[in-house]
Amino acid sequence: MNEQQRAERPERESERAGRRVVVVGAGMAGVQTAVALREQGFTGTLTLIGAEPHQPYDRPPLSKAVLLGKAEESAFDIDFETLGIELRLGSEVTGLRAADHELDTSKGPVPYDVLVIATGAEPVVLPGSEGVPGVHLLRTLDDAARLRPVLDARHAVVVVGAGWIGAEFATAARSAGCEVTVVEAAERPLAGALPAEVAAPMAAWYAECGATLLTGARGAGVEPGRVLLTDGRGLPADAVVVGIGARPATGWLAGSGVALGPDGSVTADAALRTSLPDVYAVGDCASFPSARYGARLLVHHWDNALQGPRTAAAHIVGTSPGGAEPPAYDPVPYFWSEQFGRFVQYAGHHEGADTLLWRGDPDGPAWSVCWLRDGVLVAVLSVGRPRDLIQGRKLIEAGTPLDPGLAGDASVPLKSAVRQ
Repeated sequence: MNEQQRAERPERESERAGRRVVVVGAGMAGVQTAVALREQGFTGTLTLIGAEPHQPYDRPPLSKAVLLGKAEESAFDIDFETLGIELRLGSEVTGLRAADHELDTSKGPVPYDVLVIATGAEPVVLPGSEGVPGVHLLRTLDDAARLRPVLDARHAVVVVGAGWIGAEFATAARSAGCEVTVVEAAERPLAGALPAEVAAPMAAWYAECGATLLTGARGAGVEPGRVLLTDGRGLPADAVVVGIGARPATGWLAGSGVALGPDGSVTADAALRTSLPDVYAVGDCASFPSARYGARLLVHHWDNALQGPRTAAAHIVGTSPGGAEPPAYDPVPYFWSEQFGRFVQYAGHHEGADTLLWRGDPDGPAWSVCWLRDGVLVAVLSVGRPRDLIQGRKLIEAGTPLDPGLAGDASVPLKSAVRQ
């Protein structure tokens, strides 16, 4: 550090100490942003605003332990008071007036110097199901609380959507003894997430678990006690759980000047800054440019909500080891899902890949899929083969070329399939 930098440092630190950072959204991304700011030396006023009245909590347990009554809640084990993080819960943010550096909320205006948008995603509602008794979503702690009596009573349940959340709920409902039918408009489960040949083996998992999977089945409507399909069938349903996707919760930003993409996401840059000065965005509500994949990514998964806040905090505080510019945000996306007795993990981004390699028998209990582009591993899906995922993720991060013959041999560790 030279003499000029030493002279400027106290002034910058004084400016940071006097600033007010407001984080909108008290889920994983919002909480981790607030914590990361304190860990990285921010000493100014820090406020975390959440629409729900509950203490901030983690969402993955909602479709598992909380739903099955094995846990009452999944609150983060964080001492917000000691960290000097002011919580404003049960406060819905309704608008942003950037020119005034002020938020409009259900409890009055909130000024900010730096704003972080972390409002996450909201579930897509099945058209025609609004207000129908017995129709449920599974996104919040209150949603899980409303569904627990359904599982306890072992009701007949129809799940609309065979995506990740649909599969996880079907797994929980079957373990509770419910009769479960899953309705999917596409011809296979996970149609929007995985190629047909990769998703096809997963269809058999439903029957193994005792659930009925109806593909190519479109809903025509929902009425109390029944789901109607376009082919004229009516499915008895004591409860209906809708899991047909999620979209960024950014409707409140209309007219604010924050640029949104066609998918509704906040279009953040590589530092997770938005189109407005002093406004950042993290987590499920924000897309970011990936130099690694040459595409703008919108990642609706827990790991993104954990990792992104560290980058945003570093750029807000303006510090990095050695005084260098904080790094750009360009992670290898990662997520996991527990369903039908299997632990499924995925790392990377397979769109644009030119080679698909199987490792193991897809009809067996454990297998993996690798995607390569120009010989370089870009994504890996693991079912019961955690070593493939761990090694594959490191190879993706390093941009390592693989020998396709070795990478497609399940007996060869992925780390040993590096092209010589």
